[in-house]
Amino acid sequence: MPAPRRTTKPEVLRGLVDRVVFHNEDNGYCILKIVPEGRHDVVSLIGKAPRVVAGEEFEAKGIWEPNRDFGPQFKADALKLRRPDSLAGIERYLGSGLIEGIGPKYAKRMVEKFGPKVFDIIENESKKLEDVEGVGKKRRVEIRESWIKQKSIHGIMLFLHQHGISSSRALRIYKTYGEESQAVLKENPYRLAQDIRGIGFKTADDIAYQLGVAEDAPERIKAGILHVLETAAGSGHCCVPETEAIKKAIDLLGVEALIAPQIDALIASDQLERHETFLYLPYLRAAEQSIAANVESLAALPAAYPSIDEDAALAWVMKKTGKELADSQQRAVREALRHRLLIITGGPGVGKTTILRSILLILQSKQIKLVLAAPTGRAAKRLTESTGLEAKTLHRLLEYQGEGQWGRHRGKPLAGHLFVVDEASMIDAPLMAQFLSALPDGAHLLIVGDADQLPSVGPGMVLHDLIASDKVPCVKLTEIFRQAASSRIITSAHAINRGQVPDLKTSRSSDFFFLQESEPEEIKHTLVELAHTRLATKYGLDPIRDIQVLTPMNRNLLGTISLNQSLQLALNPPNELKFEIERFGVTFRVGDKVIQTHNNYDKEVFNGDIGHIVTIDADPVKVHVRYDADRLVEYEPGELDELQLAYALSIHKSQGSEFPCVIIPVSTQHYVLLERSLIYTAITRAKKLCVLVGDERALSLAVSKQESRKRWTGLRQLLCSSSGA
Repeated sequence: MPAPRRTTKPEVLRGLVDRVVFHNEDNGYCILKIVPEGRHDVVSLIGKAPRVVAGEEFEAKGIWEPNRDFGPQFKADALKLRRPDSLAGIERYLGSGLIEGIGPKYAKRMVEKFGPKVFDIIENESKKLEDVEGVGKKRRVEIRESWIKQKSIHGIMLFLHQHGISSSRALRIYKTYGEESQAVLKENPYRLAQDIRGIGFKTADDIAYQLGVAEDAPERIKAGILHVLETAAGSGHCCVPETEAIKKAIDLLGVEALIAPQIDALIASDQLERHETFLYLPYLRAAEQSIAANVESLAALPAAYPSIDEDAALAWVMKKTGKELADSQQRAVREALRHRLLIITGGPGVGKTTILRSILLILQSKQIKLVLAAPTGRAAKRLTESTGLEAKTLHRLLEYQGEGQWGRHRGKPLAGHLFVVDEASMIDAPLMAQFLSALPDGAHLLIVGDADQLPSVGPGMVLHDLIASDKVPCVKLTEIFRQAASSRIITSAHAINRGQVPDLKTSRSSDFFFLQESEPEEIKHTLVELAHTRLATKYGLDPIRDIQVLTPMNRNLLGTISLNQSLQLALNPPNELKFEIERFGVTFRVGDKVIQTHNNYDKEVFNGDIGHIVTIDADPVKVHVRYDADRLVEYEPGELDELQLAYALSIHKSQGSEFPCVIIPVSTQHYVLLERSLIYTAITRAKKLCVLVGDERALSLAVSKQESRKRWTGLRQLLCSSSGA
């Protein structure tokens, strides 16, 4: 039969899937080798399907297109697949690997034994499978269970795909709801936004529209209102003024009259809380109330340490460390020995680490059991290095078990006398509430942090609110000590914190530079050049391990996505000796610097951990990432959505870390996010060298704004009220 010519008029093609060349689970895109009806030759078909199995029968509507390399291809606009009827198709289908326990050999035997009835035999009379040579009870049970599961998945995947849901999301839905998936979607598709990571309100709303849910349906209005509150929480707010919530819900939903009654309905069903003029998600209100109650209890008690002569203790610790403490530092140590709860706050170079080390040495000599923690793995590691004592992440200390379950809580408290939490500006309200509730009776608490850094990624401004309430004993350190004062990184950070643009004049011996570039393309070119060659050559830095690019956002030319692509190409280009794998829109290559983006307690890697890809196995595909010197973690392809390239990080992701050299783009392209705490946090991540590249106007704009401080929270008010509740 002659090869078909290109056609512009759509035609319908039927036949058998010979094999699956490629299938993208995310969008259903597939390249198939097919045998059309009435032909014996194999040709290519391009289309979309939720899942494809060799041996399936297909019906496709589309056009033939010529291809110079592969010959004519049928491009399908619509593609339907179903289980085969022909014996050859059935054998191919069963032997495709879809059903556990059946390979090509057993597929052939079963079709020879049962013919076209084989599907019915597997499902309803599986005992008969034992009549097939080599099939015993164990294999028979395995085959039937796999068949039932695959049949269920196939039906659900088909249903979801018909309603515009990608295969990867369909699999998540199936893993969450199992056999109930279709029933859940038909009853209330908005549950998806509540139950499944990666599916938000807008996706659920699209699905609901496909399923015929009315625009003014109560479940849609309620889901939209909750989405407004959850979006606010994602932006750091613990509550939202009710008028603001209503306005945002109207913009989102396109309806107005039903919003207020549904807010009342959500409050009646305990899904929302109203306090004065604010709406809260109940878990955030409960978190702030818990923090306030625990802080009030701790702050009301004096220290209960064994008798300590403060003067003698200070003299002893200065002799032991060989460091003379300034008056302000000595006052901080005295306060820590007097109070059950104390906050020590201040910027870089003010001696927080020296004070903390002195306090710990004194109390350690009195046999006080010390427990040290920080919000992230990198911050905990820094705390260990600076004190010489073991520090854990708060999640590990509290024995987080996933799914909101904790091993340590009020009923099973932690063990220890003095608890020290560093980098406290990063701690959000739910985590602080969990930590405080797990403190044992008689515990002392020392909170250390820089309140001028960016607040937590999660909801709340805990450190800021605790200090602003004036209800918690607090030592505010402002004196920059001599050695630190010689660093322009530190003096520039303090200038920015005061709302001043720092001195940008270049000095050859400086550790802080500003390179003027106006256009985003020029900024990006200079930034990549600095990371690739200029800084490495001049300062002897390893471009991948020592240099870190920090940027305000993920999108745009100067966002993490674009910068990571350019930096990867410059610092770790592809070559035939390096294995690589493309997954979730990112190419991962041996040698890449990567960051873990979710807590994974099975692998013991946590959000913010930075590692390097050391090997990629080809068959089966496995990616091996080294974290620190001795931790090697293995990822399968489906788990790579937990990793991102880390040549460029968002400034939020960098909190709690220090890097030998930091490069920061400063552009009006980022004007929405540019603000003082952001630039201050980025600069203070640099230990030895900081280079800003960009527009001086953008830096001036950032220094003049303090947007991150504008969060709606209730903690300060709770602390200032008489009851603390």
